Amino acid sequence: MSERLLPPREACRRLGIHFVTLKRWIYSGRIRAVKTPTGRWMIPESEVERIISGKEVKEVRAIIYARVSSSDQKSDLERQIEYLTQYCTAKGYRVVEVLSDVASGLKTNRRGLQKLFNCVVNRQVDVVVVTYRDRLTRFGFEYLEYFFKQYSVRIEVVYGEEPKDAYQELVEDLLAIVTSFAGKLYGMRSHKKKKLVQGFKKLLEEVEEND
Repeated sequence: MSERLLPPREACRRLGIHFVTLKRWIYSGRIRAVKTPTGRWMIPESEVERIISGKEVKEVRAIIYARVSSSDQKSDLERQIEYLTQYCTAKGYRVVEVLSDVASGLKTNRRGLQKLFNCVVNRQVDVVVVTYRDRLTRFGFEYLEYFFKQYSVRIEVVYGEEPKDAYQELVEDLLAIVTSFAGKLYGMRSHKKKKLVQGFKKLLEEVEEND
């Protein structure tokens, strides 16, 4: 037997709330609703009874974090944000902030990332949602995970493996690491440093050709 669905007016009457409040509850995930083919919201009777009985589901505050490495990837950044917004809605999370950066995953002083840290420390969020682990950081993800956990914040990674088209970004990050270490070993303008970096570039090209 299918569950009875209540029209918004009936749900509002039984809950003692205004229709505007009901809409806010629907979009924030506080109350589950069903959208009919005609676009009308209907409320399962069990949801109304749950709220009346006081068995409220704790609100989950989410922050969306998205990142790309360069400005020509803006469309990908927008796709990340759009998908993560839909994901949070489906999970019933209330999105309190959407943060993004256009920078390498190796860079630690990203504006969006620093704002995220502030939100975590000030206990303004329950879950941080990202598409892939490397969107937060190229290395040391476990450290961030542990740090966030100290403030009862979890990181939710929507996808598992990185997409194949992320290869170029990984190559750029590896080159940045090698260049930095070579500069510290030999000096930024030394011949040995340039030779080491050029050799590493050539190695990467050979690996790519043989794949």
